[in-house]
Parts: sequence; C-alpha cells; structure tokens
Amino acid sequence: MLVLRRLLILALAALAALAVLPASAQAATNEPITVKANMARILRISAPAATVIIGNPGVADVTIQDPQTLVLTGKSYGQTNLIVLDSAGNPVADTIVSVVQAPSDMVTMYVGTARNTLSCEPICQQTVTLGDDQTFSATAAGSAALLQSTAK
Repeated sequence: MLVLRRLLILALAALAALAVLPASAQAATNEPITVKANMARILRISAPAATVIIGNPGVADVTIQDPQTLVLTGKSYGQTNLIVLDSAGNPVADTIVSVVQAPSDMVTMYVGTARNTLSCEPICQQTVTLGDDQTFSATAAGSAALLQSTAK
C-alpha cells in the first residue's frame, strides 16, 4: 500500500512538471510569441510574476491579470522583447514578441499614393491601420472622441 501511494505521488509530481513545461520551455528556448496588431492575447506563465518589462512599449503592452496570467496587446507592427521577473527579481520568462497583421481578412487599396485598408469580415469596411492615409484615421479618431464625450 505504501509503495502504491509513493507511485501515485510520483505520477502526480510528473504530471505537475509537464503542466508547466511549455511555459518554461518557451522562456528557455526564447521562441517568439506572436500577437496580432490591435488584439490581445492571454499568456500563462509557470511562476508568479511580480514585474513585467516590454522593451518597446510602442510595439506591445503587457499587464498582469493575476500572478500567473498576463495580457499581451499588440500595438504596432514589429518585434520587441518581454521579460517577466518574480518577486525576488529572478527571470520567469525572457522572450521575443512579434506583432503582426492578420492578412486573411484585410484588403489594401491604393488611390494614387494614398493607401487604405479595409477589413472584409463579413463585408468590407475601412479600418484604421498603421501606414494608411491619415485622412480616414483623423476622421475616425474625431468621431470616436465625439462619441466618447457624448456618452459621459
């Protein structure tokens, strides 16, 4: 009976180690994390985070949802790094974050030198995208500000 109990404890310990392996392996191998621009992604880490650092906050942002859950948001196309530290200052993760565009649902239209992007899910509508003609972006930002001020 004692041997069976020890085997059960060892099996549970092995399962627990496997449960945290992907996050540890990702931090150790430095595999990039991909997130779409203007989208958020949930990251689960193997140990509680006390501090998160983004190399370039213009590319991505990260917040601590709870000690082992981070919310990563893509802000601009490109790459930066993400470092997560525990309360003793030891690294929990150190990886590259790559912010990309989802090309499957976007159409790019050129009128002369002006570029405009349309999101075509389910119908095509113009969307604010980095690098596009500023006319639509400025109008959209003004409309959003008007709606927000009216809601107050």
